[in-house]
Amino acid sequence: MGAVICSLATANPCRYVSGEETYRYFNDNWNLTVKQDELYKKVLLKGPIKGRYIAIDHDNFAELPDQDKLIEQFTVQARKINLQVSEKALDRASLCPSDIGAIVINTCTGYLCPGLSSYLIQDLNLSSSTKVFDLTGMGCGAAIPNIEFASSLVNQNCGFVLSISVEICSATIFNSPDPGCVISNCIFADGAAAAVVSAENNSNKPLIKILDFQTGVYPQYRDYLKFVSDHGKLRNVLSPRVPVIGAKTISDVTLKLLERNDLSLEDIHHWAIHPGGTAVIEQVRRHLKLSFRDVSSSLKIFENHGNMSSPSVMFVLKEILDSNKPQPDQLCCALSFGAGFSAHAALLQIV
Repeated sequence: MGAVICSLATANPCRYVSGEETYRYFNDNWNLTVKQDELYKKVLLKGPIKGRYIAIDHDNFAELPDQDKLIEQFTVQARKINLQVSEKALDRASLCPSDIGAIVINTCTGYLCPGLSSYLIQDLNLSSSTKVFDLTGMGCGAAIPNIEFASSLVNQNCGFVLSISVEICSATIFNSPDPGCVISNCIFADGAAAAVVSAENNSNKPLIKILDFQTGVYPQYRDYLKFVSDHGKLRNVLSPRVPVIGAKTISDVTLKLLERNDLSLEDIHHWAIHPGGTAVIEQVRRHLKLSFRDVSSSLKIFENHGNMSSPSVMFVLKEILDSNKPQPDQLCCALSFGAGFSAHAALLQIV
């Protein structure tokens, strides 16, 4: 029995900030070194991102409160956007909350115990018998294994499953002269994506048929992309080698996935690639010998939203569905990578 995606929804906080606004906040409130200032100007004023959505209400988002305040910010904002995107996904699938048999939520930008699933049970007024699963520690790549797990649940008589990726990256802003921190502060943003997954024979109007998955974990690259605790706060470690490593590992899992399904790169009509940055997208394009059109949706999401961590690849997939006019039976590969170092690929078919 196969699994399908019945609906796909995305959501962002209300506040949108431009690169110029962001630079002004940092420059006015942080005592930047000359090198920091030059890098912030290069990325924020001359880089490809027009702006980002952030879940910070006060005017000075460059202010760094203590970790307790950051977790409080994450809890309030993640809960809010989690509910918003879930309601949108249910509405687009013409479902009621009572139709949901399980929820799978992933996040890496804030730690809660109990997890966000507990809050969503309350906010959606779901049954106490709803199966809940909270995934953490998987970084930017987590949406694809989330969908894979949701797919396995629908084959265990769970009915409709909500698969949700939620990230409040603004709760991890960290002031440091480290170039990786500077880049992180410039490109990461807030957002959420939700998909309703069901068994193929349980959906009247599916969007996408889920065919297969491939994952690779490469511990030898673990220290190049991760969160560490620095004076009690989360600090992103982002090596300049990430674009090359990301492209190499994504290529590995993609080629294994296609070979197992007797497919070639030319058989794939659409590519939903995690928009981790223009360098990442370009390296993946070169490794897989893709055209510029193949990566245009990823570039568009990065330009208008930045890198929202795990939901980003689902934003790209939705952009493909909304704007590229995919035809029935066409194949799509969704690709992501994240902490671990891990890489993930999903083989999908347009319905």
